[in-house]
Amino acid sequence: MTTDLISRARAGDGDAFRALTEPHRRELHVHCYRMLGSVQDAEDALQDTMLAAWQGLAGFGERASIRTWLYRIATNRCLNTLRSARRRPAREWGWTGMAPPEPTRLGEVPWLEPYPDALLAGASGVPVGPEARYEQTESISLAFVTALQILPPRQLAVLVLRDVLGFHATEVAEMLDSTVESVTSALRRARAGLQTRLPASADRAPAPPTASAAEDAIVAKFVSAYESADVDALVALLTDDVFIAMPPVPFEYEGLAAVTAFCQVVFSSGRRYALVPTRANGSPAFAIYRPEPDGTQTAFGLMAVTLSGDRIRRMVRFDAEALSWFGLPSPR
Repeated sequence: MTTDLISRARAGDGDAFRALTEPHRRELHVHCYRMLGSVQDAEDALQDTMLAAWQGLAGFGERASIRTWLYRIATNRCLNTLRSARRRPAREWGWTGMAPPEPTRLGEVPWLEPYPDALLAGASGVPVGPEARYEQTESISLAFVTALQILPPRQLAVLVLRDVLGFHATEVAEMLDSTVESVTSALRRARAGLQTRLPASADRAPAPPTASAAEDAIVAKFVSAYESADVDALVALLTDDVFIAMPPVPFEYEGLAAVTAFCQVVFSSGRRYALVPTRANGSPAFAIYRPEPDGTQTAFGLMAVTLSGDRIRRMVRFDAEALSWFGLPSPR
């Protein structure tokens, strides 16, 4: 069947080409997102991948599967993007009438975007090789994807292909036009670099895709505290090592004292917000809207939270433009 589809696709049959590639489209999109940290960049890389596959199908030697061949193309398209340095730049603090407290540090990944759980539906059961080291849900978490972005491009590609997808070293070497020795060396360096960026293993896995009763309770308390601007109630939900980031603004706050000071500034202006629950990167998330005097609501952003036990350990706030990927009202 596959051989027949390949023959027809090579002859210019678009339907045959789609039958070959469509089953892999969602997982390739997730792969590009892991490598690039941006939904828009992942979409662009996926479109480039499909165009290159259509144009290059005559050169497909069938030594590997269509899936492996597509991963080779997608990975190299992502590497081209990473090496081009045309990423979204950091942006200055832009909230008028509100001066931020001194940040704990400046973030290094201003292009980071959230990934809607709805897009994971068709990619959650992708086959992984026996050498994969990370659960698929963990490897889409914001902490994991952020840590990946700090790695050099080639190390990033090797780690994702080997430890997330479980491809053999020989397959990865062929994908990257490299040697097994080079791949093994890059993987060793990538693992060391990644571990310095990830939180402790006990805390880094995101919540399960289906919200539990315990998660529902935390979410309800968070919404109540945030919408009522109750800083004390909000802080009571946070771990001692809680962390806040807000790409593309590079300011980051780590630790309960720093995050408390930030929350006090945000809510001291008298502004109030309405939250709409959704899910991003395998964890709870909230579209943030600001009610206006005329009864309308202005899209203000998206907040993704990571839970640790019965507390919130990580909050990442994104621009309102991200809401369009979630099917939610966003700025026009």
